[in-house]
Amino acid sequence: MPPGEFELIDRYFRPLDRPGGRRRTDVLLGIGDDAAVLRVPPGQDLVAAIDTLVSGRHFLPDTDPRSIGHRALAVNLSDLAAMGATPAWGLLALTLPAVDEAFLREFAAGFAQLAACHQFALVGGDTTAGPLTVSVQVLGFVPQGQALRRDGGSPGDLVFVSGTPGDAAAGLLLERGAEGGVVAPPEQAAAAQTLRQRFLFPTPRVALGEALRDLASACIDVSDGLAGDAGKLAAMSGCGLRLEADSLPLSAELLQVFGRERAVQLALTGGDDYELCFSLPAARLAELSGAAASGDCAVRCIGVLEAEPGTRLVQAGQPLSLETAGYDHFSPRG
Repeated sequence: MPPGEFELIDRYFRPLDRPGGRRRTDVLLGIGDDAAVLRVPPGQDLVAAIDTLVSGRHFLPDTDPRSIGHRALAVNLSDLAAMGATPAWGLLALTLPAVDEAFLREFAAGFAQLAACHQFALVGGDTTAGPLTVSVQVLGFVPQGQALRRDGGSPGDLVFVSGTPGDAAAGLLLERGAEGGVVAPPEQAAAAQTLRQRFLFPTPRVALGEALRDLASACIDVSDGLAGDAGKLAAMSGCGLRLEADSLPLSAELLQVFGRERAVQLALTGGDDYELCFSLPAARLAELSGAAASGDCAVRCIGVLEAEPGTRLVQAGQPLSLETAGYDHFSPRG
């Protein structure tokens, strides 16, 4: 007889309330009761986010379960990073087509490995039967009044992005392979594998987000495409946006496999990077190198906020026309 719901929780998820083998002191009651009891540290604001991953929509049906567990947490930690928040606790709602202990073992391992990196405790959730769907709610802290927002930018602020956008979208195309994707030749195998890993195991920029508190004027995580997400930041700040395509930090692997023209398109419109895009007053530019070092992440200036509404893409001094709407779950092209 396959194990029941509570046995599965005890076996695979109860250990996740002790990141690194130790229970957080602010978890007064975790997995096993009707609800968790948690203590918010004094002088901190509570930050909450939730995302859902659906099989066939956000990951391929044959995706490594470790990647699914990692990504389910990573996409949420990225939202906390964009707010400058430090992760603390989370809830997991997992819908499974059937009991598959091999899947659960690897899923939990992928989740646990990333959770341990951030001392993040799983404190509750739910399991049920149905199409494979993963929802994670995350909770974190930020010093009172220091949360980063999308609406703090001003005309003249410089716009930056972390990491190398476009890699994850390229990795997804390579994961799809011959069925609606891209097949890399043998001489590009190593580069292609690096791009796949960027999609399968994204790195949430938590340390960078913390370092940008009281420095960045506005911030957003890049989940739906850089041009679209940067445009959202600008619009929320009551500004327009000028993006310089020549300034995009394109990875060597992306250029090797896809060439520059396609790499620029993927960097601007591809999703799933989970990098941070932020604005910074030009007068505070000298302070950024320290923040980037603290965040252990390269950042690149890619544009500027302007008074005129709308997004303007420029390459070699000339206007560049690209679809910049970004990903929309309910759009026909989604």
